[in-house]
Amino acid sequence: MQQRLGRAVSSDGTAVAYATVGAGPPVVYVMGWLTHLELAWEHPAERAFYEALAQGCRLVRYDRAGCGLTAAVDRPASLEFELEQLAAVTATLDGPFDLIGTSMGAPVAVAWAAAHPGTVRRLVLYGGWLRGHDLSPPAVRDHVLGLVESHWGLGSDVLTDIFAPDADPVTRAGTARYQRACSTAATARALLALSYDLDVTDLAGRVRTPTLVVHRTGDRAAPVAQAEALAAAVDGARLVLLPGRSHLPYVGDRHELVAVVRRFLGLPVARRGADGLTRRQREVAELVSRGCTNREIAAHLGIDERSAEGHVERIRLRLGFRSRAQIAAWYGARRDLD
Repeated sequence: MQQRLGRAVSSDGTAVAYATVGAGPPVVYVMGWLTHLELAWEHPAERAFYEALAQGCRLVRYDRAGCGLTAAVDRPASLEFELEQLAAVTATLDGPFDLIGTSMGAPVAVAWAAAHPGTVRRLVLYGGWLRGHDLSPPAVRDHVLGLVESHWGLGSDVLTDIFAPDADPVTRAGTARYQRACSTAATARALLALSYDLDVTDLAGRVRTPTLVVHRTGDRAAPVAQAEALAAAVDGARLVLLPGRSHLPYVGDRHELVAVVRRFLGLPVARRGADGLTRRQREVAELVSRGCTNREIAAHLGIDERSAEGHVERIRLRLGFRSRAQIAAWYGARRDLD
Protein backbone atom coordinates (compact mmCIF):
# COMPACT_ATOMS: atom_id res chain seq x y z
CA MET A 1 0.00 0.00 0.00
CA GLN A 2 1.04 3.59 -0.59
CA GLN A 3 -0.39 6.57 1.27
CA ARG A 4 -1.55 9.66 -0.58
CA LEU A 5 -1.08 13.06 1.02
CA GLY A 6 -3.38 16.06 0.75
CA ARG A 7 -4.38 19.24 2.56
CA ALA A 8 -7.73 20.42 3.86
CA VAL A 9 -8.41 23.97 5.03
CA SER A 10 -10.35 24.55 8.24
CA SER A 11 -12.81 27.38 8.85
CA ASP A 12 -10.07 29.59 10.34
CA GLY A 13 -7.69 28.98 7.41
CA THR A 14 -5.54 26.27 9.04
CA ALA A 15 -4.12 23.95 6.36
CA VAL A 16 -4.48 20.44 7.81
CA ALA A 17 -2.30 17.71 6.26
CA TYR A 18 -4.05 14.38 5.81
CA ALA A 19 -3.21 10.99 4.31
CA THR A 20 -5.36 8.29 2.75
CA VAL A 21 -4.48 4.66 2.21
CA GLY A 22 -6.51 1.81 0.76
CA ALA A 23 -9.74 1.87 -1.24
CA GLY A 24 -13.37 1.44 -0.24
CA PRO A 25 -15.74 3.02 2.31
CA PRO A 26 -14.00 5.79 4.30
CA VAL A 27 -12.76 5.27 7.84
CA VAL A 28 -11.54 8.46 9.53
CA TYR A 29 -8.87 7.91 12.17
CA VAL A 30 -8.43 10.60 14.85
CA MET A 31 -4.95 9.99 16.17
CA GLY A 32 -3.56 10.47 19.65
CA TRP A 33 -1.23 13.00 21.22
CA LEU A 34 1.58 13.57 18.66
CA THR A 35 1.60 12.56 15.00
CA HIS A 36 3.67 12.75 11.84
CA LEU A 37 2.09 11.25 8.72
CA GLU A 38 5.36 10.64 6.90
CA LEU A 39 7.40 9.35 9.84
CA ALA A 40 4.53 7.10 10.94
CA TRP A 41 4.46 5.55 7.47
CA GLU A 42 8.21 4.90 7.71
CA HIS A 43 7.82 3.23 11.13
CA PRO A 44 7.39 -0.52 10.35
CA ALA A 45 5.12 -1.43 13.27
CA GLU A 46 2.87 1.60 12.91
CA ARG A 47 2.64 1.25 9.14
CA ALA A 48 1.76 -2.45 9.47
CA PHE A 49 -1.06 -1.49 11.86
CA TYR A 50 -2.52 1.06 9.42
CA GLU A 51 -2.16 -1.29 6.46
CA ALA A 52 -4.04 -4.00 8.35
CA LEU A 53 -6.84 -1.57 9.19
CA ALA A 54 -7.03 -0.28 5.60
CA GLN A 55 -7.67 -3.61 3.89
CA GLY A 56 -10.99 -3.19 2.06
CA CYS A 57 -11.56 0.42 3.13
CA ARG A 58 -10.05 3.89 2.76
CA LEU A 59 -8.28 4.91 5.95
CA VAL A 60 -7.94 8.68 6.46
CA ARG A 61 -5.48 10.07 9.04
CA TYR A 62 -4.34 13.63 9.68
CA ASP A 63 -1.80 15.71 11.57
CA ARG A 64 -3.31 18.24 13.96
CA ALA A 65 -1.90 21.78 14.07
CA GLY A 66 1.72 21.90 15.21
CA CYS A 67 2.33 18.22 14.50
CA GLY A 68 4.09 16.55 11.59
CA LEU A 69 3.13 18.07 8.25
CA THR A 70 0.60 20.56 9.67
CA ALA A 71 2.22 23.84 10.68
CA ALA A 72 1.72 25.37 14.09
CA VAL A 73 -0.75 28.28 14.32
CA ASP A 74 -1.23 31.13 16.75
CA ARG A 75 -4.21 29.54 18.45
CA PRO A 76 -4.36 27.56 21.69
CA ALA A 77 -5.24 23.87 21.66
CA SER A 78 -8.90 23.22 22.51
CA LEU A 79 -11.71 20.78 21.81
CA GLU A 80 -13.32 23.39 19.55
CA PHE A 81 -10.16 23.66 17.46
CA GLU A 82 -9.84 19.86 17.32
CA LEU A 83 -13.37 19.60 15.94
CA GLU A 84 -12.71 22.31 13.35
CA GLN A 85 -9.69 20.41 12.05
CA LEU A 86 -11.66 17.18 11.94
CA ALA A 87 -14.42 19.00 10.07
CA ALA A 88 -11.93 20.16 7.44
CA VAL A 89 -10.76 16.59 6.83
CA THR A 90 -14.23 15.05 6.75
CA ALA A 91 -15.38 17.74 4.29
CA THR A 92 -13.15 16.04 1.70
CA LEU A 93 -15.32 12.90 1.91
CA ASP A 94 -18.53 12.14 0.10
CA GLY A 95 -21.16 10.88 2.52
CA PRO A 96 -21.06 9.18 5.94
CA PHE A 97 -17.94 7.49 7.31
CA ASP A 98 -16.80 5.24 10.13
CA LEU A 99 -14.89 7.08 12.85
CA ILE A 100 -12.04 5.74 15.00
CA GLY A 101 -10.65 7.78 17.88
CA THR A 102 -7.54 6.60 19.72
CA SER A 103 -6.19 7.97 23.00
CA MET A 104 -6.73 11.76 22.95
CA GLY A 105 -8.62 11.24 19.70
CA ALA A 106 -11.30 9.18 21.47
CA PRO A 107 -12.98 12.05 23.38
CA VAL A 108 -12.64 14.19 20.23
CA ALA A 109 -14.47 11.48 18.26
CA VAL A 110 -17.16 11.30 20.96
CA ALA A 111 -17.71 15.05 20.69
CA TRP A 112 -17.95 14.83 16.90
CA ALA A 113 -20.43 11.93 16.95
CA ALA A 114 -22.58 13.76 19.50
CA ALA A 115 -22.67 16.94 17.38
CA HIS A 116 -22.88 15.32 13.92
CA PRO A 117 -24.78 12.04 14.33
CA GLY A 118 -25.77 11.82 10.67
CA THR A 119 -22.17 11.75 9.46
CA VAL A 120 -20.93 8.72 11.41
CA ARG A 121 -21.92 5.15 10.60
CA ARG A 122 -20.00 3.45 13.40
CA LEU A 123 -17.77 4.76 16.17
CA VAL A 124 -14.68 3.01 17.57
CA LEU A 125 -12.92 4.35 20.70
CA TYR A 126 -9.55 2.86 21.65
CA GLY A 127 -7.50 3.78 24.71
CA GLY A 128 -9.81 6.69 25.47
CA TRP A 129 -11.40 8.34 28.47
CA LEU A 130 -14.42 10.28 29.64
CA ARG A 131 -12.65 12.84 31.88
CA GLY A 132 -9.00 13.65 31.38
CA HIS A 133 -8.65 14.84 34.98
CA ASP A 134 -9.29 11.26 36.10
CA LEU A 135 -6.30 9.84 34.20
CA SER A 136 -3.84 10.49 37.02
CA PRO A 137 -3.48 12.51 40.26
CA PRO A 138 -2.89 16.27 39.86
CA ALA A 139 0.69 16.05 41.18
CA VAL A 140 1.56 13.43 38.56
CA ARG A 141 -0.01 15.48 35.76
CA ASP A 142 1.91 18.59 36.82
CA HIS A 143 5.17 16.65 37.01
CA VAL A 144 4.78 15.16 33.53
CA LEU A 145 3.76 18.49 31.98
CA GLY A 146 6.70 20.23 33.60
CA LEU A 147 9.09 17.53 32.41
CA VAL A 148 7.88 17.79 28.80
CA GLU A 149 8.16 21.58 28.89
CA SER A 150 11.58 21.82 30.54
CA HIS A 151 13.33 18.72 29.18
CA TRP A 152 11.61 17.42 26.07
CA GLY A 153 14.19 14.69 25.54
CA LEU A 154 13.73 13.17 28.98
CA GLY A 155 9.99 13.82 28.86
CA SER A 156 9.59 11.83 25.64
CA ASP A 157 11.60 8.94 27.14
CA VAL A 158 9.38 8.86 30.24
CA LEU A 159 6.16 8.97 28.22
CA THR A 160 7.41 6.24 25.89
CA ASP A 161 7.91 3.99 28.92
CA ILE A 162 4.31 4.71 29.89
CA PHE A 163 2.85 4.40 26.38
CA ALA A 164 4.79 1.34 25.19
CA PRO A 165 6.07 -0.83 28.07
CA ASP A 166 5.70 -3.96 25.91
CA ALA A 167 8.05 -2.62 23.22
CA ASP A 168 11.63 -3.85 22.90
CA PRO A 169 14.45 -1.37 23.69
CA VAL A 170 15.07 -0.53 20.03
CA THR A 171 11.40 0.25 19.41
CA ARG A 172 11.20 2.32 22.60
CA ALA A 173 14.19 4.43 21.59
CA GLY A 174 12.76 4.90 18.11
CA THR A 175 9.37 5.90 19.52
CA ALA A 176 10.93 8.53 21.78
CA ARG A 177 12.85 10.01 18.82
CA TYR A 178 9.65 9.90 16.76
CA GLN A 179 7.76 11.90 19.40
CA ARG A 180 10.46 14.57 19.47
CA ALA A 181 10.37 14.83 15.66
CA CYS A 182 6.58 15.28 15.64
CA SER A 183 6.45 18.63 17.40
CA THR A 184 8.18 21.19 19.56
CA ALA A 185 8.23 20.85 23.32
CA ALA A 186 5.72 23.72 23.60
CA THR A 187 3.23 21.99 21.30
CA ALA A 188 3.74 18.64 23.02
CA ARG A 189 3.08 20.25 26.38
CA ALA A 190 -0.03 22.11 25.14
CA LEU A 191 -1.58 19.00 23.59
CA LEU A 192 -0.81 16.88 26.64
CA ALA A 193 -2.46 19.52 28.81
CA LEU A 194 -5.49 19.42 26.51
CA SER A 195 -5.62 15.64 26.93
CA TYR A 196 -5.94 16.11 30.68
CA ASP A 197 -8.56 18.85 30.22
CA LEU A 198 -10.84 17.01 27.78
CA ASP A 199 -14.15 16.13 29.44
CA VAL A 200 -16.96 14.62 27.34
CA THR A 201 -19.14 13.52 30.24
CA ASP A 202 -22.05 15.67 29.06
CA LEU A 203 -21.55 14.73 25.38
CA ALA A 204 -21.21 10.95 25.58
CA GLY A 205 -24.87 10.48 26.50
CA ARG A 206 -25.89 12.22 23.26
CA VAL A 207 -24.11 9.72 21.02
CA ARG A 208 -26.58 7.58 19.07
CA THR A 209 -24.07 5.95 16.75
CA PRO A 210 -23.29 2.22 17.20
CA THR A 211 -20.16 2.34 19.34
CA LEU A 212 -17.30 0.00 20.22
CA VAL A 213 -15.04 0.81 23.18
CA VAL A 214 -11.86 -1.30 23.12
CA HIS A 215 -9.08 -1.07 25.69
CA ARG A 216 -6.08 -3.01 26.97
CA THR A 217 -6.50 -4.06 30.57
CA GLY A 218 -3.01 -3.02 31.70
CA ASP A 219 -2.91 0.34 29.88
CA ARG A 220 -0.73 2.62 32.01
CA ALA A 221 -1.63 5.87 30.25
CA ALA A 222 -5.41 5.45 30.42
CA PRO A 223 -6.54 3.06 33.19
CA VAL A 224 -9.14 0.50 32.20
CA ALA A 225 -11.67 2.19 34.50
CA GLN A 226 -11.76 5.01 31.95
CA ALA A 227 -12.89 2.61 29.23
CA GLU A 228 -15.57 1.22 31.50
CA ALA A 229 -16.81 4.72 32.28
CA LEU A 230 -16.79 5.66 28.61
CA ALA A 231 -18.72 2.56 27.59
CA ALA A 232 -21.26 3.12 30.35
CA ALA A 233 -21.80 6.73 29.26
CA VAL A 234 -22.51 5.93 25.59
CA ASP A 235 -25.90 4.31 25.24
CA GLY A 236 -25.62 0.76 23.91
CA ALA A 237 -21.83 0.86 23.57
CA ARG A 238 -20.04 -2.48 23.40
CA LEU A 239 -16.94 -2.84 25.60
CA VAL A 240 -14.11 -5.20 24.63
CA LEU A 241 -11.11 -5.56 26.94
CA LEU A 242 -7.88 -7.03 25.56
CA PRO A 243 -4.78 -8.16 27.45
CA GLY A 244 -1.71 -5.97 27.27
CA ARG A 245 -0.06 -2.94 28.83
CA SER A 246 0.78 -0.72 25.87
CA HIS A 247 -1.27 2.37 25.15
CA LEU A 248 0.03 2.71 21.58
CA PRO A 249 -2.23 0.54 19.41
CA TYR A 250 0.55 -0.76 17.18
CA VAL A 251 2.68 -2.05 20.09
CA GLY A 252 1.80 -5.43 21.57
CA ASP A 253 -0.79 -7.77 20.06
CA ARG A 254 -2.00 -5.51 17.28
CA HIS A 255 -3.48 -8.45 15.35
CA GLU A 256 -6.22 -9.02 17.92
CA LEU A 257 -6.91 -5.28 18.22
CA VAL A 258 -7.24 -4.95 14.45
CA ALA A 259 -9.46 -8.04 14.33
CA VAL A 260 -11.86 -6.66 16.96
CA VAL A 261 -12.11 -3.31 15.17
CA ARG A 262 -12.57 -4.81 11.71
CA ARG A 263 -15.30 -7.19 12.90
CA PHE A 264 -17.21 -4.25 14.37
CA LEU A 265 -16.84 -2.28 11.13
CA GLY A 266 -18.13 -5.23 9.11
CA LEU A 267 -14.78 -5.85 7.39
CA PRO A 268 -13.27 -9.32 6.86
CA VAL A 269 -10.66 -10.46 9.35
CA ALA A 270 -7.53 -12.30 8.27
CA ARG A 271 -6.72 -15.47 10.19
CA ARG A 272 -3.67 -15.14 12.42
CA GLY A 273 -2.06 -17.90 10.38
CA ALA A 274 -2.38 -15.75 7.25
CA ASP A 275 0.77 -13.91 8.24
CA GLY A 276 1.55 -12.17 4.97
CA LEU A 277 5.21 -13.25 4.94
CA THR A 278 6.98 -13.44 1.61
CA ARG A 279 8.59 -16.67 0.46
CA ARG A 280 12.03 -15.33 1.36
CA GLN A 281 10.81 -14.29 4.81
CA ARG A 282 9.47 -17.80 5.37
CA GLU A 283 12.90 -19.16 4.46
CA VAL A 284 14.50 -16.80 6.95
CA ALA A 285 11.96 -17.77 9.64
CA GLU A 286 12.82 -21.42 9.11
CA LEU A 287 16.53 -20.68 9.53
CA VAL A 288 15.82 -18.65 12.68
CA SER A 289 13.94 -21.68 14.04
CA ARG A 290 17.11 -23.73 13.49
CA GLY A 291 19.05 -21.28 15.65
CA CYS A 292 21.00 -19.67 12.80
CA THR A 293 22.63 -16.28 13.33
CA ASN A 294 22.18 -13.46 10.82
CA ARG A 295 25.61 -14.27 9.39
CA GLU A 296 24.68 -17.93 8.97
CA ILE A 297 21.34 -16.97 7.38
CA ALA A 298 23.15 -14.68 4.95
CA ALA A 299 25.62 -17.40 3.98
CA HIS A 300 22.87 -19.97 3.51
CA LEU A 301 20.74 -17.72 1.28
CA GLY A 302 23.57 -15.97 -0.56
CA ILE A 303 22.70 -12.49 0.71
CA ASP A 304 24.63 -9.98 2.83
CA GLU A 305 24.33 -9.97 6.61
CA ARG A 306 22.54 -6.63 6.73
CA SER A 307 19.81 -7.96 4.42
CA ALA A 308 19.40 -10.99 6.65
CA GLU A 309 19.06 -8.71 9.67
CA GLY A 310 16.43 -6.66 7.84
CA HIS A 311 14.41 -9.77 6.97
CA VAL A 312 14.41 -10.90 10.60
CA GLU A 313 13.27 -7.46 11.80
CA ARG A 314 10.44 -7.29 9.25
CA ILE A 315 9.28 -10.79 10.20
CA ARG A 316 9.25 -9.80 13.87
CA LEU A 317 7.24 -6.67 13.19
CA ARG A 318 4.83 -8.38 10.80
CA LEU A 319 4.03 -11.07 13.36
CA GLY A 320 4.00 -8.69 16.33
CA PHE A 321 6.82 -10.51 18.11
CA ARG A 322 9.55 -9.12 20.36
CA SER A 323 12.35 -11.65 19.87
CA ARG A 324 13.94 -14.25 17.60
CA ALA A 325 12.87 -16.91 20.09
CA GLN A 326 9.22 -16.06 19.42
CA ILE A 327 9.80 -16.32 15.67
CA ALA A 328 11.40 -19.73 16.18
CA ALA A 329 8.56 -20.93 18.39
CA TRP A 330 5.95 -19.66 15.94
CA TYR A 331 7.61 -21.38 13.00
CA GLY A 332 7.94 -24.64 14.92
CA ALA A 333 4.27 -24.59 15.90
CA ARG A 334 3.24 -23.79 12.35
CA ARG A 335 5.38 -26.61 10.97
CA ASP A 336 3.81 -29.03 13.44
CA LEU A 337 0.33 -27.98 12.32
CA ASP A 338 1.30 -28.48 8.68
